[in-house]
Amino acid sequence: MNVTFPKSEKLCSDIAIDTLYKTGKKFVAWPMRVTYLPITDAPTQVLIWAPKSLFKHAVDRNHMRRLMREAYRLNKHILCTENKYYHLAFNYIDKQTQDFHVIEKAMKKALQRLATLEE
Repeated sequence: MNVTFPKSEKLCSDIAIDTLYKTGKKFVAWPMRVTYLPITDAPTQVLIWAPKSLFKHAVDRNHMRRLMREAYRLNKHILCTENKYYHLAFNYIDKQTQDFHVIEKAMKKALQRLATLEE
């Protein structure tokens, strides 16, 4: 099982990000908001974001992004076993920092929900 998070799995294209936020669907898996857009032509790509409006110190934003990336990296197999591909955005929406166990539980919940979606 490949548990890496290479550049090819990161959503970096401005056009793709704009399309994701304009036409994608959303749901909340507390403490994250998940925005997703089904795609057919590429593997799943992910954007992870912690806003400056909630965390004024960069060290706090970086810490929350690091925890979300690690939770995704360890649990992406939930989504990869299905033959569904998405552009995903995980936005941290809680005003307080959470520990890894809370974020990992939310990530598993979000990925399982995406895996069971009907197109």
